[in-house]
Amino acid sequence: MTLPWWKTCVAYQIYPRSFCDSNGDGVGDLRGIISKLDYLASLGIGMLWLCPVYASPNDDNGYDISDYEAIQPEFGTLEDWAALRDGLHARGIRLVMDLVANHSSDEHAWFVESRAAKDSDKRDWYIWRPPAADGGPPNDWQSVFGGPAWELDEASGEYYLHLFTRKQPDLNWANPQFRDALFAMMQRWVALGIDGFRMDVINLISKPDGLGQGGNEGGMDRALNGPRLRDYLAEMRHEVFAGTDLVTIGETPGMPLDLAREITDERAPLLDMQFHFEHVDLDHAPGASKWDSTPMTMPALRATLSRWQAGMEAHGWNSLYLGNHDQPRTVSRYGDDVRYRRESAMLLMTLLLTLKGTPFIYQGDEIGMANVAFDSIDDYRDIETLNAWRWLTGERGLDAATALAMIRKKSRDNARTPMQWSAAPNAGFSSAPPWIAPNPDYADHNVAAAEAEPDSVLHYTRRLIALRAQTPALTCGHYRLLDAEHPALWLFERATPSSRCVIALNFSATAQALPAEFGTLSCVLGNTADRAAETLAAWEARILI
Repeated sequence: MTLPWWKTCVAYQIYPRSFCDSNGDGVGDLRGIISKLDYLASLGIGMLWLCPVYASPNDDNGYDISDYEAIQPEFGTLEDWAALRDGLHARGIRLVMDLVANHSSDEHAWFVESRAAKDSDKRDWYIWRPPAADGGPPNDWQSVFGGPAWELDEASGEYYLHLFTRKQPDLNWANPQFRDALFAMMQRWVALGIDGFRMDVINLISKPDGLGQGGNEGGMDRALNGPRLRDYLAEMRHEVFAGTDLVTIGETPGMPLDLAREITDERAPLLDMQFHFEHVDLDHAPGASKWDSTPMTMPALRATLSRWQAGMEAHGWNSLYLGNHDQPRTVSRYGDDVRYRRESAMLLMTLLLTLKGTPFIYQGDEIGMANVAFDSIDDYRDIETLNAWRWLTGERGLDAATALAMIRKKSRDNARTPMQWSAAPNAGFSSAPPWIAPNPDYADHNVAAAEAEPDSVLHYTRRLIALRAQTPALTCGHYRLLDAEHPALWLFERATPSSRCVIALNFSATAQALPAEFGTLSCVLGNTADRAAETLAAWEARILI
């Protein structure tokens, strides 16, 4: 059976603002990405996920869209976008756009008209409710970024719902006229030659019945996986994607495995694959804020990802990721970014590229970029981080040093510092001071240095991607966990009826004995020089056949 293209390729995610600046204004742009197309092709990727480049006031760095069919001027023009599309396609790389359809900007023409009057034709394109009996918000929902999820519109005396910032009002998917307009917009992007959509928080689009009428008190998690989610996704698939080979990728926080399996069931898919959040929620206690970190342990990570591997095996499909624009840097979160930075970055890339599913590499992880420890809150730009600072130092009453230490571990800005291209000023990202300061370690950790070092994380990543493409067991083979109890080793098998690989990963700074049963296998790729030793060195990874 021939697999869909999106099941056999490796994807790469670009955060445009931080990738490459072509015009010296300190902001990454489309022409900057175009200048790096040969670099992207050299990695061996087959899909590019482009974070939003649409017109936006940038309250949430582009995830607040004011025009779905215009390019943000600081990123370039629609002609620049078309040149990027053509350059990618000429190199055999598919282009996936980011679709933000749970909410828009409050500066979008739809919301401006919705807000203009209660009898506006677009009033019901957003979620408006009268105040509660006490004059306050319709319920006590809180936004993801802190504070009430309802904003009072003084002119009309009603509240609108915003699960994120107040400048990101939630769209009302219950309105069929809105859905028609949204699907028409998506169809126009399809006509422009895109290869699919990654859909931001798509499982928030169906709000519970009776919203704001009592009985809905609680957090925004009440909006997850709502009652009409399947219906909306089915309609979207029929209206936009029927008869195409485009890929649909859902970002689905809080989606349980059984629902993810149902929604991506290849026999009647609503989405082709989805990003779940269970593994990135392991380093904070249930019910605690993301800023209250707990240790991330390999056994917990192994158990979680193995459960999803097994659960999606029959007819579903996993999107694989360890880092992205919303998460801390992979090597800092799961590895050792001090003593074993190179080795642990390679090991984590080995894990990502040998699990079953479509792997997504976030920009910079291929050179082992790490978290940044800014000296002051003034250096941070992310709205979630700045809101958290006010909460931690205000309502929580923490001192500045403690709050800053918490911010450094989890801020989304860890993933948003400029791509480190060289040791030149500003990390070779821009000729001007960037919109956010680069990680000071760029002088030692950058693409130019990695290109010059044969055993760098970058060259290892290229070898991994090539091996994966040449090895059926690593693209479509069954996943089987070989030891569920070892405290340091993650051992698993990928196998088809005709081929088999064993992946051995030492998630520790201490040498670990390789089980004797694997001693007769040959190492086809590893991150140390001695690949035949009976022990795995600190943070060693081997792929055995």
